[in-house]
Amino acid sequence: MERPVERALARRTLLAGAAAAGAGIAWGTGGRAVAEGRGLPLGQAAVDAEVARRERGLVELRRDLHRHPEAPGQEQRTAGVVARELRAAGLTVTTGLGGHGVVGVLRGSRPGRTVAYRADMDAVPPEGIVGGGSAVAHACGHDIHTTVAIGVAQVLARLRRQWEGTVVFLFQPAEEALAGARALIDAGVLERPRVQEIHALHCGPFPVGQFAVTPGYGLPGQDHAEVSVSGPDAPEAARRLATEIGALATVTPPQTPAELARMVADVQTPDGPLARFVAVRAKAQKTGAQEAKVSVSYRCWPQERYVEVREDIRRLAKAYPGAGVTFPAEPFPAMVCPERETRTLAHHLRRTLGRDAVTELHAAFPFNGEDFALYLDRIPGTYTFLGVRAPGAPITAGYPHYADFTPDERAIGVGVRAMAGWLARRTRGA
Repeated sequence: MERPVERALARRTLLAGAAAAGAGIAWGTGGRAVAEGRGLPLGQAAVDAEVARRERGLVELRRDLHRHPEAPGQEQRTAGVVARELRAAGLTVTTGLGGHGVVGVLRGSRPGRTVAYRADMDAVPPEGIVGGGSAVAHACGHDIHTTVAIGVAQVLARLRRQWEGTVVFLFQPAEEALAGARALIDAGVLERPRVQEIHALHCGPFPVGQFAVTPGYGLPGQDHAEVSVSGPDAPEAARRLATEIGALATVTPPQTPAELARMVADVQTPDGPLARFVAVRAKAQKTGAQEAKVSVSYRCWPQERYVEVREDIRRLAKAYPGAGVTFPAEPFPAMVCPERETRTLAHHLRRTLGRDAVTELHAAFPFNGEDFALYLDRIPGTYTFLGVRAPGAPITAGYPHYADFTPDERAIGVGVRAMAGWLARRTRGA
């Protein structure tokens, strides 16, 4: 998840794996009928058994990836680990796509639909960590994402005789730079074979064991502007203009854990304070003796508001003689999750994991973006937050891009368990 404007059935089977990690997760009993194999192409009991066997090894894999973070576009070692694991599981693997991207193709026992699953591999550069960091670090949970995807591939490969269709696993580079999705799409990963829909998980600040679905919402895109100012008082004029443009914001980044927790609560509130927003960063810079500029970066929801915000910036700049405003041809698009597919996923998760396993978001987080938007602009799919906040942990320990981000590793097994069953269901032919 690219950082903020600055640049953001069995109950016993799951608990057996969690006990090895030293704790348990309480689940409902909503998955009992599914666990017996009724109504799904692949019985959840079989998935759970495979996850329980692999969970300890997946945790070790995640720890290895965590110890070797690689910046956007530099994911060579991570890609090598991914390719090795996928080949060992029996997938057809292609490497070097869109940079260090890896694609693994897994076919079930019979023809069916083709769906994709994306995991991002890159780590966060120091400037992407809230408050600044000293080195590249997995502060966004991409090591968790990569591990979950590998686990799903291993489970489905082991059970391939029990499901139909094809799953295309996309291990994407450079998400933090908002460049990797475009690179993979341009490399043709949605075309060979032709993918009908795409899915992804992302670590989120919700209790471990819980998923947050986003029907009709997702994450905002981003727009930029540069305003040039000239004249004897250009630096001072630019500072004033930056202040005026910054005042267009309706929401500001949280400064305390309490404010962060309030934001997390607000995105779960129907018609709440974040149903519509503008988040702005404007910075003045002297560029010459009588020249200065204002660099603007902003996000908004809904994305149709880009039109009015651009007009507001032009209007404010007009008050400064000789000021010139430039925008990119188009803003980076918002990620909007389709309602039908997302609600179908929520229903699946409640049936397999229990009613309390799902919460619904009614707004977008204002200060983060995702290049998964580019996939959803082409095909339907889902993007779901995987809860990684341990019981009693501070909110910052579960929120990506904070320096003390420490996801609960039990989320790995939960994610594999959920997504293996979901993908097997989605590949089922009509």
